[in-house]
Amino acid sequence: MISVSPPHLSFSFHNHNHNHNHNLTLHNTTITNLNINKNKIKNPLGSFPPPKSSSLLSTPTISTHENPAKQSYPLQHFHNLCNTGNLNEAFTFLQSNLNHIVSSSNLKKPEEPIAILLQACGRHKNIELGRTLHAFVSTSPRFRNDLVLTTRILTMYSTCGSPYDSRSVFDASRKKNLFLWNALLSGYARNALFYEALFMFVDLISLTEFSLSPDNFTLPCVIKACAGLSDVKLGEGIHAFAVKTKLFSDVFVGNALIAMYGKFGLVESAVKVFERMPERNLVSWNSIMYAYSENGVFEESYGLFKRLMSGDEGLVPDVATMVTVIPLCAAQGEVNLGMLLHGLALKLGLVREVKVNNSLMDMYSKCSYLCEARVLFDLNQEKNVVSWNSMIGGYSKEGDFRRTFELLRNMQMEEKVRVNEVTLLNVLPVCVEEILFLKLKEIHGYSLRHGFLQSDELVANAFVAGYAKCGSLDYAEGVFVGMESKTVSSWNAMIGGNAQNGFPGKALDLYRLMRSSGLDPDWFTIGSLLSACARLKLLSYGKEIHGFMFRNGLELDEFIGVLLVSLYVQCGQMLQAKLFFDNTEEKSLVCWNTMITGSSQNELPCDALDIFRQMLSSNVWPDEISIIGALGACSQVSALQLGKELHCFATKAHLTKDSFVTCSLIDMYAKCGCIEQFQNIFDSIYKKDEVSWNVLITGYGIHGHGLKAIELFKSMQSAGCKPDSITFIGLLMACNHAGLVAEGLEYLGQMQSLFGIKPKLEHYACVVDMLGRAGRLNEAMKLVNELPDKPDSRIWSSLLSSCRNYGDLDIGEEVAKKLLELGPDKPENYVLISNFYARLEKWDEVRKVRQRMKDIGLQKDAGCSWIEIGGKVYRFLVGDGCLLESKKIQQTWTKLEEKIIKIGYKPDTSCVLHELEEEEKIKILRNHSEKLAISFGLLNTAKGTTLRVCKNLRICVDCHNAIKLVSKVDKREIIVRDNKRFHHFKKGFCSCGDYW
Repeated sequence: MISVSPPHLSFSFHNHNHNHNHNLTLHNTTITNLNINKNKIKNPLGSFPPPKSSSLLSTPTISTHENPAKQSYPLQHFHNLCNTGNLNEAFTFLQSNLNHIVSSSNLKKPEEPIAILLQACGRHKNIELGRTLHAFVSTSPRFRNDLVLTTRILTMYSTCGSPYDSRSVFDASRKKNLFLWNALLSGYARNALFYEALFMFVDLISLTEFSLSPDNFTLPCVIKACAGLSDVKLGEGIHAFAVKTKLFSDVFVGNALIAMYGKFGLVESAVKVFERMPERNLVSWNSIMYAYSENGVFEESYGLFKRLMSGDEGLVPDVATMVTVIPLCAAQGEVNLGMLLHGLALKLGLVREVKVNNSLMDMYSKCSYLCEARVLFDLNQEKNVVSWNSMIGGYSKEGDFRRTFELLRNMQMEEKVRVNEVTLLNVLPVCVEEILFLKLKEIHGYSLRHGFLQSDELVANAFVAGYAKCGSLDYAEGVFVGMESKTVSSWNAMIGGNAQNGFPGKALDLYRLMRSSGLDPDWFTIGSLLSACARLKLLSYGKEIHGFMFRNGLELDEFIGVLLVSLYVQCGQMLQAKLFFDNTEEKSLVCWNTMITGSSQNELPCDALDIFRQMLSSNVWPDEISIIGALGACSQVSALQLGKELHCFATKAHLTKDSFVTCSLIDMYAKCGCIEQFQNIFDSIYKKDEVSWNVLITGYGIHGHGLKAIELFKSMQSAGCKPDSITFIGLLMACNHAGLVAEGLEYLGQMQSLFGIKPKLEHYACVVDMLGRAGRLNEAMKLVNELPDKPDSRIWSSLLSSCRNYGDLDIGEEVAKKLLELGPDKPENYVLISNFYARLEKWDEVRKVRQRMKDIGLQKDAGCSWIEIGGKVYRFLVGDGCLLESKKIQQTWTKLEEKIIKIGYKPDTSCVLHELEEEEKIKILRNHSEKLAISFGLLNTAKGTTLRVCKNLRICVDCHNAIKLVSKVDKREIIVRDNKRFHHFKKGFCSCGDYW
């Protein structure tokens, strides 16, 4: 008696575009269609080649010259031919020797050799020979009603991928036993015709009126169909049916239920089935472990594996076990555990199995152990396409494009394997730079020739993303336009590509087209749109997207949450960013870094440092980006002690190996006025790159050491580092602050002629300011008028400040007009113009400017200074009297003023740009923020301690003169950093030489 094997439980489901009505009328239609196919199969490949005698069962004449093995062991020879795939030869041998095979082998049933050959046809997918055998059986009076052969023919067709031929065989059979029903059910399930399988099951229990009861081979096929259709209710119904018919206790049925519930994601239900099974085999354990791992429950899956290994059931892991457990190590990065499993596979002799070898190789690749993965790959003598794809994917993930393409070329030279869609999807992510553009085009051409681009949406999307990452949006759009059906992923590739390549406006336009096509955005779309809004600073549009997310519950996603914080940060809405950040329960390191960096970039350094402290209190370990953000905040307020603490932390955490952290440390010490320290850090760098040189040159520049900056510029070139655009900004700034006008003009000319660097507005702004400071206002104005690009507000502001200093009314009024045209809503422009007129005592014009500010609701920024005492940063506003120590501060300055008056100090009331009495002007001068900060520092530090003050505006002449004398009478160094440069006050002198 022949039996139908239960289906394999490692289900692989495919989507088929069949239109099914959930009723039995379609079943009758299917039968009608299959009857047509049955008529065609009566003589499928012409007539069956007749034997020499009148019947295939007649006694043959065996030649005496034949191989003795064929005479002595005809059945064994026939088996060998079937097993090795020589089916045509086996068929010829069967034609000539059927009776001899039967008689010599004592076979009880003469149809068994035909059944063996039919099974081999299915195994080797030889449907043509199978049709020939079918034709013979159908026309043979002896075999036409043999249910065993009918079942084998039906199974052969389904195994060869022709289930509708199987249905024809089923319909043509006069007698139908349960084996035949099970064979057809199994064939439908095997070929992913899940609806047909379920209809057959309904027919079985209804048309046979339970004369044929489903058994333990029927239900696994039906359960597989339920899983394939993702129909939870139907699957639970079949489960109940199994319990009712007492088939639940069968191990095959239990295994199928575990696999089904695992696919549905109902892990608890799968576990209940597993625990209640009276008998379990290795497939049961493999199935429940697979259910756990596929649903991300890794620890429990590995726990089951340990139970299996330590249990008393005597089960030994097989290939399926290993390929279920090894990927767990890859998913969690547990390479040590993976190595133990590797050793177990070696001990069990499973490592030579290609599936196990591929799993181990994939595990090592995903854990970044590419050398170990490559050893396994090279030792594998039976590489299949999965082997090649895993190794290529490993190199691609690491960004190693050379080895990725080398393996791809080697793969194409192999005869046994062919590049498939997965290969391309592994290769394309490595194409992220412009230098790989030609490689990308080659792969594109290959894909077009082999039809991958036309048949696989994922490949087409990958090409769109690949071209976008290489900066070739035209090619990306070409692929996108050529796609017949565009899914959300297709649109996402284009929207994301434009957003990331500096075309956020185009990204938003594409989004509108996507919505008009009837598609709704997903999380990736939202992420790209938020990035685009952040770049364009489109706060209102970003808020609309935020509202859409809130209504659709997308706000909970961690990645989207970070992008929302980033949107508000980049749009300067720090209060909203902070509110959203504070309401986020699970804050990732990226989220903390976004707030720290954002606060620092939005000139809220104290907030940035507070958030950094909160992060440490929340037990979130800082990384390089956290340290860089915090150091930037320290730089803004010259918080040297905090900066030193961060330096120590970064050193202990081995973060100073990062070049960006090192450059941030140089910048922090430079902006805290510690020239010796930032020079020492630079000297300690083993491999100095352009960035480190640039930070050093800029550091000396803001301290007014122009000649030193020029010397470093020459040393940089001698060291083999090529200056870039940023290098010249630092160099020109150094020349500006040191009054090296001739040198600055010379370097501006050399940028294009010697170094091939086209000057930008930033460079011209430095030169215009340099000429203006030197009083060469006409030359500065001429340069501005000859600029290749339209001057921005920075250039006009700088020029107007120089006009104020030198009292040039004509040029100043012309510049003021240009400045208001560029920024009519910026309060700093009106303040600058007002101060310009006030310096020239044009009080009527001052009143007009201030009234205009009042009319449009603008308010000027108050002068503000910071000083760090004991690791805490204190802020002082001009005229600030809110501190408890304000009275002491005022008394301290009064005493200082009395001392410095004795050695020549006289208040310079020209710095007070208001129409007031002299006494009122002197009173205002005493409350300038830097004087308050210095007085507070003197009150709270030991004698001789260096004071470091940071100011948001340019230091006035009166404060500059007063602080010089304070440094002399108090015998300490005072370092003040205004918004232009550093002033080192010591012994009555300033490092700027009164040139600022």
